[in-house]
Amino acid sequence: MSNLKVNITTEFGEIILELYPKQAPITAANFLRYVDEKRFSNAVFYRVVHADNQPNNNIKIEVIQGGLKAEDHPQALPAIPHETTAQTGILHKDGTISMARNEPGTASSEFFICVNDQPELDFGGKRNPDGLGFAAFGRVIEGMDVVRKIQAQPAEGQHLMKELKVLGVSSITV
Repeated sequence: MSNLKVNITTEFGEIILELYPKQAPITAANFLRYVDEKRFSNAVFYRVVHADNQPNNNIKIEVIQGGLKAEDHPQALPAIPHETTAQTGILHKDGTISMARNEPGTASSEFFICVNDQPELDFGGKRNPDGLGFAAFGRVIEGMDVVRKIQAQPAEGQHLMKELKVLGVSSITV
């Protein structure tokens, strides 16, 4: 199975992802199911994290987060098992896409994209107290300028003052 490509269209432009189903089969398949079943039709980017909006965190990160936002959203699928970066080898480098979660095994529809390298999000990293990190499953191959533009939008705390609607998410066939 070769790597798959996905296009996320926003009003700021397109973000092209390359997913890694060989390395992260559960996580990549979950994301693709959302794409293929058009479950991201109401998705938004709603959270931006940068160095100066994390007053209560000693470990600083930089990401943008999107998805369905509500845990009980009617388009949400059941949570998936956690694939650590120790299992997949996919590290949280600039442009990596990964699943947001609370406890291990709670990731479902929420994803984030790293802005700059974020090693504290990998297995053994200190951002999450359990040390298991987050489940990375691909990377941005075009559109990091769009990601950075989203991250630069006005926010109250870490929440965008105006959520950015995802206009479309689709697989790219080559």
